[in-house]
Amino acid sequence: MMSAIKLIVGLGNPGKEYEQTRHNAGFWFLDELAWQWQAVFKEEKKFFGEVARAARSEGDVWLLKPTTFMNRSGQAVAALAQFYKIKPEEILVVHDELDIACGRIKFKLGGGNGGHNGLKDTQARLGTPDFYRLRLGIGHPGEKALVVGYVLNKPSAEDRQKIDDSIAKALQGMPRVMAGEFEDAMREMHSK
Repeated sequence: MMSAIKLIVGLGNPGKEYEQTRHNAGFWFLDELAWQWQAVFKEEKKFFGEVARAARSEGDVWLLKPTTFMNRSGQAVAALAQFYKIKPEEILVVHDELDIACGRIKFKLGGGNGGHNGLKDTQARLGTPDFYRLRLGIGHPGEKALVVGYVLNKPSAEDRQKIDDSIAKALQGMPRVMAGEFEDAMREMHSK
């Protein structure tokens, strides 16, 4: 029996100045999911983030937007997971991904962190890379030296539309994810 997802984390940076930046794609996804599931975020200092509880047919699911800034995201993930006894394989982390074309999505279990500081800290705090990831493609600026400025800036209107479309597609795959039909979810989300 595969573990059900009990915690969905959207990675991003807190504060108005980061709201519309590419690095906040995980927050954008979580905001849409919370709206669909009629879950309301509230600040939870002991979990270092904004937390919402969604009552689902498969059981309660926690939604988390860390307010620690990206490079300390794992602090929030580990705090909530430890408190509610949620195993790494019951966690889905949603994040922006440079190595995937803008508008594409990938869903997987485990793997490296690709230099993503939010994933790096989450892996370190959980002590394992074995959690699910929903990777929202934002494209790459072409040179490593340009990455920080790229992820911390607003996408063009065209790229934002592609990212929003990919979030909509990912949301359509969430019933399969929540049902534990991970292979089917992967096939659905990875198709063009």
